[in-house]
Amino acid sequence: MKIKIEGLIFQLGLHFDLMIDFDRTKFFPLKNIFNCNDIKILLKDYLIDANIKSNFEILDISSSNNIKNNSIFFLFKEVSSFDNSDSVLVITCNTKIYHSIKVKNKLLINNENEVYNFILNKIFIHDDSLEYKDHFEFKNGSYISKFSKIDDSAIIRENCIIGRGVMIGKNVIVKNNTVIKNAIVSDNVIICENSTIGSTGFGFDLKNMGSVNIAPQIGIVFIGKNVLVGSNCSIDRGKIDHTIIGDNSMLDNLIHIAHNVVLGKNTCIAAQTGISGSVTIGDNVIIGGQVGFAGHIKIGKNVIVAAKSGVTKNIKDNSVIAGFPAIDIKEWKKNIINQKKYGHK
Repeated sequence: MKIKIEGLIFQLGLHFDLMIDFDRTKFFPLKNIFNCNDIKILLKDYLIDANIKSNFEILDISSSNNIKNNSIFFLFKEVSSFDNSDSVLVITCNTKIYHSIKVKNKLLINNENEVYNFILNKIFIHDDSLEYKDHFEFKNGSYISKFSKIDDSAIIRENCIIGRGVMIGKNVIVKNNTVIKNAIVSDNVIICENSTIGSTGFGFDLKNMGSVNIAPQIGIVFIGKNVLVGSNCSIDRGKIDHTIIGDNSMLDNLIHIAHNVVLGKNTCIAAQTGISGSVTIGDNVIIGGQVGFAGHIKIGKNVIVAAKSGVTKNIKDNSVIAGFPAIDIKEWKKNIINQKKYGHK
């Protein structure tokens, strides 16, 4: 089922499948418009094979969760299904995928990370590039982009920066020294002092390090209704799609949420917790202070995570876990008792 609200499309199913279809160019303007053959020429130094049957303009980028028309799709891992669109250019370094996928437009390349960075830096202007510009107006002690949209009932306090494309809903309170960019903030949200929403995700290649080689992060942050974000928090924008904070969630001070994280509704997180990239957390989850989450794992609904735990694997619904690596809390307590009784081995 799809619901359209003010230009946004919400695809509703399981909370793990929540998808927000936004206009990327409001946040990241197009630098160049290429067609498929242009891309093929640009990648001549990386190109192994090519099959181009329709030469359309490239205006966006797709992900495995959100296939868009007139886009490129970097497909480096096999997917269970794929919408065979005539206006998607698939780029892959996987020979098996290249020969098996039934699409009209595809390129086989080497060095996928370099190609990803190279092409996206050619197509989009983002705030880690020298070409990026915004235009601000100084209002009530804060700098507000003329490309942002803020409801009249929202309160933006002093020394804040509200960047290009940002949408802020009704009755939102943004406290002093806060930066919001590349984000959509729903109604009745409170964002406390010194927090940053929509910052650059940690996209890097261990074989090619350094700031000039970071992977472009051209997604956004979506904050649901009635959310509290504490002071000194950092929420990174998605790499391609989004980072989501679900309705009614409560974030304490000093929390870091990395790119592509999805928090379900009614999530409560205590201070100094760090959530690595692409973690999905279900509804009604309670997380103690100083918890760390490894990347690319799924936490089910109604889970409780004890303070100072290290979560390294998927966790089932209704679990209560503790320790490092985090395990069922009853088992963890037995281990602690045995350690005290028999000593560490």
